[in-house]
Amino acid sequence: MSEQNAQRVTVSKAPTAGVRRQVAVFDHYAAAERAVDHLSDIGFPVEKVAIVGHDLTYVEQVTGRLTFPGAAWRGALTGALPGALIGWIFGLFSWIDPLIAGLLLALYGLAFGAVVGAVLGLLVHALQRGRRDFVAVSQVAPSRFEILVDEDVADEAARLITEMPTVFRGAGTPPPADGQARTQVREPS
Repeated sequence: MSEQNAQRVTVSKAPTAGVRRQVAVFDHYAAAERAVDHLSDIGFPVEKVAIVGHDLTYVEQVTGRLTFPGAAWRGALTGALPGALIGWIFGLFSWIDPLIAGLLLALYGLAFGAVVGAVLGLLVHALQRGRRDFVAVSQVAPSRFEILVDEDVADEAARLITEMPTVFRGAGTPPPADGQARTQVREPS
């Protein structure tokens, strides 16, 4: 890849801020991770490499309806762990009574935290008045992952990635619309 038509990206918040060049594009994070791991295994200076996700999509998968018993259960689970931890710490430092075991205080804290959490869970659910009466799991999913490498070692990184035995070149997305070339490395389907 010649320097005249290579895509350059300026990274301003990276530890080694400077000009970086895109050397590969992957559909899945695992493939980009494998490529960087391959570079690491052969002694490439991976501190000059970044994996950047592009075209982020927010996905919220609804997992069920949230009822009052469900809100109480979720609140109890949320409050139980901090309650147990606080009780254990009180027992650990004997702040209450040296005769009371730390585990017993942790158990009391767990129960108290679960009750307080359940009450707060019910209160929050009631105050929402049915506006969000469902449970969901959310994630941010990039559509592609680019490997950016510092300009001084970009050509070597591109060569090493394209020589990997587990990937092949040429399949996948077309070059960017601005006409700049990039090395494309995609996993087999």
